[in-house]
Amino acid sequence: MKFFYCIFLILLNYSISLSQNSKFPTLKTEVWNGFEKEIFDFKGRTAWVKKPKTPKPGNPWVWRAYFPDWHTQVDSILLERGFHIVYINTNNMYGSPNAMQIWDDFHAYLVKNWSFSYKIALEGVSRGGLYVYNWAKRNPLKVSCIYAEAPVCDFKSWPLKNGNLVDWQELLRAYNFTNEQAMAYNDNPIDNLKGLAACNVPILHSISLEDRIVPNEENTFPLINNYIKFGGKASVWPMTKGKATLQGHHFTIENPERIADFIEQNTLPITSFLPSENFHKYGTMLKNSFAKFSKEKIGRIAFMGGSITESLGWRDKISQYLTEKFPETKFEFINAGIASTGSTPGAFRLEKDVLSKGKIDLLIEEAAVNDRTNGFSSTAQIRGMEGIVRHALMENPEMDIVFLHFVDPDKIKEYSNGKIPIEIYNHDKVAEHYNLGVLNLAKEVTDRINAGEFTWNDDFKDLHPSIFGQEVYFQSLKTFFNFCFENINEAYYPESAILPNVLDSFNYSNAKYLSVASAHNLKNWEILPSWKPSDKIATRKQFVNIPALVSTTVDAEFSLTFEGTAIGICINSGPDAGKLEYTIDGKKYEKQDLFTQWSSYLHLPWYIMLDDELKVQKHILKVKISKDKNPKSQGNACRIMYFLVN
Repeated sequence: MKFFYCIFLILLNYSISLSQNSKFPTLKTEVWNGFEKEIFDFKGRTAWVKKPKTPKPGNPWVWRAYFPDWHTQVDSILLERGFHIVYINTNNMYGSPNAMQIWDDFHAYLVKNWSFSYKIALEGVSRGGLYVYNWAKRNPLKVSCIYAEAPVCDFKSWPLKNGNLVDWQELLRAYNFTNEQAMAYNDNPIDNLKGLAACNVPILHSISLEDRIVPNEENTFPLINNYIKFGGKASVWPMTKGKATLQGHHFTIENPERIADFIEQNTLPITSFLPSENFHKYGTMLKNSFAKFSKEKIGRIAFMGGSITESLGWRDKISQYLTEKFPETKFEFINAGIASTGSTPGAFRLEKDVLSKGKIDLLIEEAAVNDRTNGFSSTAQIRGMEGIVRHALMENPEMDIVFLHFVDPDKIKEYSNGKIPIEIYNHDKVAEHYNLGVLNLAKEVTDRINAGEFTWNDDFKDLHPSIFGQEVYFQSLKTFFNFCFENINEAYYPESAILPNVLDSFNYSNAKYLSVASAHNLKNWEILPSWKPSDKIATRKQFVNIPALVSTTVDAEFSLTFEGTAIGICINSGPDAGKLEYTIDGKKYEKQDLFTQWSSYLHLPWYIMLDDELKVQKHILKVKISKDKNPKSQGNACRIMYFLVN
């Protein structure tokens, strides 16, 4: 089976390389100011490339967004200096998400087929500002700098307020907006600039102080102020010489050489970047998801992991990307990220937090950071990850599943020393067995740092990534998704997965929560219907205001009857967490410390497996609070939020 799969991958990569290394046929060639201009059709749109006589190493280029024949002095200077000048006609699309999809494809085409540099300089004139900023915000790691002349930075200024009704109606159609939706839109160029600023993209605006069509007070000035506020490097050059026309919107460009200098200095020298594809395994290529999104026009996507998944960043950006990639599809995105949780917690909370929400089309799962931090054994990691996969595929055999491996300092150290982190080795073992997609972001970040592309301390900063780090994660995910979607036959229909034999017969594929109300023979325990701490210590929001089985009394006891191969408890481990003594089916009592290294300052949701290699039959668990306690603990408390049964 593996032999035929390898042959399939070889043939797939060969066919892809053929399609990606062919240029669109030239329609005609012209001479423009002494330079060759090649005009061609790109997917039904006119595009052109002006070629320098002697290209600079790395093939730097400037992408003109709109009005490409306006103020071309800078173009001529840069052509003399070895830059290419590029344009594709997306006129009357006003920088809309559909236009951005075309721009994504055109950028990928020029990088792959013309060997142009990965990073580009963007140039936007007037309404071209909508294009360059909207694309740059979606692709900040692909932009070296932005130069803009009198740019539109908020379409509520132009065309709504200072333009005309025809342009406004055209914009509404381009965005598929009603008037109300357009007024509520919060992703104009002036908005959401943190990612662009974090990626150190310098910007330069040339303006007229007399502009009444695209007033600076509504466009350039708020954008520049916002950008600087987020740490971005920005300059504004008022053009005061010569006569301004068209209500100040048309003006003379002074010293175009200085503008060319700005672009050249922020573009050269061209540096190479490691392809994200080097760190991807594509598995089933997201074929089922693609068919669901493109044919049925619906999609339910669940993100499950720890705090890096739960928090704002890459997850929100990939959700936006998918919404724009499939504009007619109704998506539901489920944020099932919970801080501090890894593979074992994921297996037991999968049913409640993910599968209960409806039929899942795509599950994106990450656990590598917390599996390391929380000290889960290799056996537990495989049982947890295999349990998640099997449980999910038994629920929906057509579900696509992708694993993400996030980075932390330990993984950087191990990869840099030629070692594979054990949790990634274990997760990959499960992914390979079930033919799942994998993005090894830990390896990608490590190799990029070691290649000098960026640093941990100044750029990525933490295992909870900086805004820059979130952009790195998002860009890799976007690359993964684009590769899959571009190489799927549109006639494909979903197929059900056939589950292979298990890796571990004790995997957690039947894992679920069991209510604390199932406990019986309670002695000095009480079930609180809505627990929350009284000590003002921090909590995880998903584990408060829910039922809890609680005791702080030594020798307090309870019993639980259950059926399955595994039993465990999910507790809130706080400053007074004690120790338990327990027995299963009358065997010798064992002890379990409930206090963790984080318990002194956090009521931590902590998943403890008491036994996970039992026979498939009914069992009786008996638990009591020990008189012993961790020396660092302030008490003997136990707060059980769920029983864990497999």
